Amino acid sequence: MKKMECDFEHEALAVAVQGRWPDRVDPELRAHIAECEICRDVVVVASAIDEASQDLREASAVPDSGRVWCLAQIRARREATQAAGAPITALQVVAFSCAIALVGACFGATSAWFQSVLGWVTTSLAGADYKGFFASMFTLLAEHTALAVAMVAIVLVLPAAILIALGRE
Repeated sequence: MKKMECDFEHEALAVAVQGRWPDRVDPELRAHIAECEICRDVVVVASAIDEASQDLREASAVPDSGRVWCLAQIRARREATQAAGAPITALQVVAFSCAIALVGACFGATSAWFQSVLGWVTTSLAGADYKGFFASMFTLLAEHTALAVAMVAIVLVLPAAILIALGRE
């Protein structure tokens, strides 16, 4: 059965981690490590880990403090600009919605065919002839497909576009 532990294992580990292997080691310990498979493995693995650690320390590049400070100032200014712009964006959305509502009100008030359709819809609903109402609505939609598509785009796509635009900020 193979030996699992060695009494000199801790000493071999200390020698490898301290970077003393193989030049600055007692001859007795060097002879033991050469003979003992456990200590030899400990020294090889610990030396490899220590070398990799040294390589990582040398390869790491820490930026100078002036650059870090400058980047922090730029980031703070950018965040302050975004925070200050949020109410302005909200006000622009409200103003745009009011403008769309005003255009719609002007269109509804001045368009003769829209007024006739609106009157027809109210009389149809008041008469409770829903079967004839829906049939005539489909006919009306077939005649004015472009208008129906534009209204659906305004009602559905425009709010979605506003939400996406606000989400990016």
